[in-house]
Amino acid sequence: MQDLSLHILDIVENSVQAHSTLIEIKIMIDTKKDILTIKLKDNGIGMDKQTIKKAQNPFYTSKTERKKKVGLGIPLFKQNAEHCNGSFRIESTKNKGTEITAVFQYSHIDRMPLGNLKDTFINCIIAHPNIDFNIKLVHKNDKIQSFDLSTKEIKQILGNEIPLSHPDVYEFLNENLNEGIKKTHMEEL
Repeated sequence: MQDLSLHILDIVENSVQAHSTLIEIKIMIDTKKDILTIKLKDNGIGMDKQTIKKAQNPFYTSKTERKKKVGLGIPLFKQNAEHCNGSFRIESTKNKGTEITAVFQYSHIDRMPLGNLKDTFINCIIAHPNIDFNIKLVHKNDKIQSFDLSTKEIKQILGNEIPLSHPDVYEFLNENLNEGIKKTHMEEL
């Protein structure tokens, strides 16, 4: 994977496969502590302890439609975090959901860039309109700059008549995410 947004996309797709109805994505930069944290949480079917261990093995996948029985997404995400003086954790409870946390040394020379967060978020939202997404971006330096987006709130305002894929809604999402990413200085990464 070329950037961290692709890891986020991969984990979101895992959450979709796990029948999630809510996916929370939080990206936090703390420049004083020199860390970048990416946290993804869902309310899907969850995993038992044995499956959590297997999910971190590149030679395991739960996807049955593949010809090759490998699942590199989680193991590569873990490897990238640990390689950048960070950490990786999966917590999961059967029938309640999963939370994945990857922590990177923010200034590490080998830390991948965040990539195109805006397009990643929009693609997730448009591709999975029945799932509620909560996206939170936080940048801590001398002051805290944050941005929140909830598709559940947007859907409540729009009602059942207008889908998230409507061109006007798409443009709203595009502009709103652009502003939030700029506000939290995540476009520079």
